[in-house]
Amino acid sequence: MFPLNNDTLNDAIKRRSIIDITSATIRQVCALAADLENEADEKMVHLEMGNPGLPAENVGLEAEIAALQNGVANIYPNIAGIPELKTWGSRFIKAFLDIEIPAKDIIPTVGSMQGSFTMMLLLKQRIEGKDTMLFINPGFPAQRNQAKLLGLKEEAFDIYSYRGKKLEEKLESILSKGNITAMIYSNPNNPAWTNLTEEELEIIGRMATKYDVIVLEDLAYFGMDFRKDIGHPGVPPFGSTCARYTDNYILLLSASKIFSYAGQRIALVCMSEKVADRHYEALEKFYEMPSFGDAYVFGVLYCASSGTAHSAQYALAAMLEKAVKGELPFVDHCREYAKKAERAKKSFTDNGFHLVYEFDGEEPISDGFFFTMGYPGMSAKELQLELLRYGVASISLPSTGSEQPGVRVCVSMLRSEDDFVKLERFLKKFNEDHKK
Repeated sequence: MFPLNNDTLNDAIKRRSIIDITSATIRQVCALAADLENEADEKMVHLEMGNPGLPAENVGLEAEIAALQNGVANIYPNIAGIPELKTWGSRFIKAFLDIEIPAKDIIPTVGSMQGSFTMMLLLKQRIEGKDTMLFINPGFPAQRNQAKLLGLKEEAFDIYSYRGKKLEEKLESILSKGNITAMIYSNPNNPAWTNLTEEELEIIGRMATKYDVIVLEDLAYFGMDFRKDIGHPGVPPFGSTCARYTDNYILLLSASKIFSYAGQRIALVCMSEKVADRHYEALEKFYEMPSFGDAYVFGVLYCASSGTAHSAQYALAAMLEKAVKGELPFVDHCREYAKKAERAKKSFTDNGFHLVYEFDGEEPISDGFFFTMGYPGMSAKELQLELLRYGVASISLPSTGSEQPGVRVCVSMLRSEDDFVKLERFLKKFNEDHKK
């Protein structure tokens, strides 16, 4: 049973060849957690993995099954996307973001993971000397690994100390060097669940235009800032985005969390028309395709996967269509995460923990898919290790690029009353043994 002793934990870490727990990938932590469960002969509370905790939208399932029955499985999909998906993607963005993106500039990818990876590759090539990716941290650890694999140089900063007007000063100091090709962030944020304010989005947009930087805005958790209801198509309030303040943007819109469709690996890369149609000498020389959009679709994506699964495109098209028509209340469906977060947060704070990233401006962050927790007197490494010993699996904030001591908590795997009861029990014991 938990808690385990230190020797058992350390031996399990060595068997997994984990050099530093704070830089371990999410999948490594999952594997380690499985080993510790065997050692304890008891199930852990899994807060490390962001699997959707809700059923996949039935609209998508029905459309995908119908597509397969109609024979798409033996036909290569159009790499640029089936017309239905491109059309409804464009209409979805208009309905919920109030942004105009032509259907031609909406491209399906094998999840946003493929979208960010392939896009970073092309962004590295577009202008000689612009060879560096700027990460506004904390962020999704896998995206930092993608840049590393691609040989992209990296600049980064923790937004914790640069909210509001301080963000402009920080961006100015970095972008003025001229080597940044793009900046990337998630909004709502993974892991902090902060949301950029309109002031901050305007600053990002204005600075991107000033320094010819492309903003790669990851909307994996679109609509899940539950402090405002954006779930009514064509009706304000609309979702927050830098796209209101610059033409230099690419949006990543995934089906994984919005529609709980993670298993089919389907997402959209949504380029502004200005980004897609811009010609670059470097791309013409390398791909023999001068436009950014053509080089992406026919140069990069063709080599990466020759398109996105045909049937999954029909699934996403159907879900987007129903959402635009007001027949699929995806925001309401996702509110379950906020309820889980509220309850889980209370278990942590009642047992001596504190929120690390607390505010957007002067407003407390919303409840949602993630939150961040620290414990008095403990570094991120100490906290992550001790939580593992006490039966709670999480990832460290340093693995996300954060400079703050703490861990990321994901609530999606809290699926039953027993999970919440066990979390409370483990945290209570943790606090009893560690409080001063």
